[in-house]
Amino acid sequence: MTVTEHAPEPAPPVGSTTRWRALLLAAVAACAACGLVYELALLTLSASLHGGGIVAMSLIVAGYVAALGAGALLVKPLLGRAAITFIAVETLLAVIGGLSAAALYVAFAFVGGSLWVLVVATLLIGSLVGAEVPLLMTLLQRGRISGAADTGRVLANLNAADYLGALIGGLIWPFILLPQLGMIRGAAATGVINVLAAAVVTVFLLRGILNAREFGTALVVLAAALGLLVTLLVRADGIETSTRQRLYADPIIALERSAYQEIVVTRRGDDTRLYLDGGLQFSTRDEYRYTESLVYPALGDGARSVLILGGGDGLVAREVLRQPGVDAIVQVELDPAVVQIARTTLRDANAGALDDPRVDVVIDDAMRWLREPPPDVLPPGGFDAVIVDLPDPDTPALGRLYSVEFYALVAHALAADGLMTVQAGSPFATPTAFWRTVSSIGAAGYAVTPYHVHVPTFGDWGLVLARRGAAAPTPRIPADAPPLRFLDQQVLDSATVFGGDIRPQWLTPSTLDHPRIVDDMRQGYR
Repeated sequence: MTVTEHAPEPAPPVGSTTRWRALLLAAVAACAACGLVYELALLTLSASLHGGGIVAMSLIVAGYVAALGAGALLVKPLLGRAAITFIAVETLLAVIGGLSAAALYVAFAFVGGSLWVLVVATLLIGSLVGAEVPLLMTLLQRGRISGAADTGRVLANLNAADYLGALIGGLIWPFILLPQLGMIRGAAATGVINVLAAAVVTVFLLRGILNAREFGTALVVLAAALGLLVTLLVRADGIETSTRQRLYADPIIALERSAYQEIVVTRRGDDTRLYLDGGLQFSTRDEYRYTESLVYPALGDGARSVLILGGGDGLVAREVLRQPGVDAIVQVELDPAVVQIARTTLRDANAGALDDPRVDVVIDDAMRWLREPPPDVLPPGGFDAVIVDLPDPDTPALGRLYSVEFYALVAHALAADGLMTVQAGSPFATPTAFWRTVSSIGAAGYAVTPYHVHVPTFGDWGLVLARRGAAAPTPRIPADAPPLRFLDQQVLDSATVFGGDIRPQWLTPSTLDHPRIVDDMRQGYR
């Protein structure tokens, strides 16, 4: 059946036309805001569950935009019944969008992969959002005999409301919904708003257009959709808790969803583990192997001031504080929620290091802080040691902290004869990323000495010792180091030897302009 075969729907009363269209434009803005929030929720979950690489995010955005066009074409045969079709589209959009985050999360936990849910949800949401504009244009033109100029004015009003709604949605998601409700409840709450907007349009604008049966059916369907979404809102915490626990082998004892990441702490017996966005950061069974190997080679002999970049769990600060002579530590950590968990749940693991008066914890982005460190914090001549304990560079945001430019900024904060150590990933599991880090540090003007140790939880783990200048430093334990559980000079000497299957490579460095190390991490683990 074509559009011309439908009987035209009646126009609104003449006296209420202006008010009718104003309310409809407000509904346009609300629906546009909801549509963008759904897409932002999917992008956020993609980053959290799949790493959110440039390729994945580009495909999601491109797929969404393509689906907008497909939806506009697919709705053409239904424009003769614009009112009832609009209600159906908004109801479907509210349900699919509101449930999408929960479906994605559950699929990830129970099936082991959720990419197909992400693709399907993106295409469906995009198609439904794309269908909105033709339907709304038809409703706004109702009862008019329009010339070209009049049609242009209607389209301008529609686009203005649509873009304003998108702006509102783009601001609400990161500043209100995500931090206050989280991804699952945030998407569900958006679905509730979507249903309520559709209900307002139905009751106040379309009641005179729909016949009694259509109106009653629309109200029942909207009520059912609202009930489903409200149920998800109420039960979201339970669903999320049960689903999340399935992802972790041990009981969860602490959970925090910050503006930057999901923080989970598990414990079984005396084994406490920290996870950031699902990635294991340490296990108390063997973290001392990693921590000792990262800290003591940087301290040299007589280090008094130390800069720690990252290390929000407090383990590096704990170990630095054990070294005699250290009297000032500045720790720069991006996420205050990690610091709070370190001061509470992880306090036994880090011995309360972040509350020691010698430790100055600064909440800031490491790169931003290095560009303009406060004069009263930077020691004269620079820090005696810099310890870089940052997560693996599997996102562009983290990749810039493994760039030549980043290490060049560190050099400005490091004393002329100071030492820097960097956690660099696994030379066995991710060899290209490891040697890319070594090469990037070298390209920033450092002489480098890579080394690696065995950490049972992670396997073979690599680090880099660096000094400004031409002579590569020799990793050494300070003569007055406290008793250590793992590291001694013999272990450290052997740590600089690399076997044939992980032999050293000199690679093109990673830069801000070309973050090659992120691509290295995307290649996966060997």
